[in-house]
Amino acid sequence: MIIHRILTPERTLDGVHGASKKKILEFIAERISSEAPEINAKELFEALVARERLGTTGLGDGVAIPHCRCKACPEPIGLFIRLAEPVDFDAVDREPVDLVFALIVPEGENQEHLEILRALAGRFHSALTLQKIRSATNTTMLYRTMSEQ
Repeated sequence: MIIHRILTPERTLDGVHGASKKKILEFIAERISSEAPEINAKELFEALVARERLGTTGLGDGVAIPHCRCKACPEPIGLFIRLAEPVDFDAVDREPVDLVFALIVPEGENQEHLEILRALAGRFHSALTLQKIRSATNTTMLYRTMSEQ
């Protein structure tokens, strides 16, 4: 599974508060920038917002996969968040989102970008996996569930 290569325990977060999609995207940009200082948080936030303008990344079933390309990104980076309370993410099913997997990839990585998105969509398409994620009692369990092969 590709996910275990881009997600780390430190980038698996539980109980994050976000009042809106914008606040969550800001949080994602700041968190990734703090781990990868070569990535400017403001530019990353703007790239995530620009991608959302093309169409929602809220897949339905309480899941969103905000993603974008970033020229300063050295390699694909994943960040998984289980929100403290669901927020409106303009999801296709109009339901609020409580699970967010952010994906940032280098500008030229088109094929890998698509492969990772496909793997994530497959993981989140499983009702059993969603149940395991939502019933996990700590970040270690969240990380294992997301990264297991």
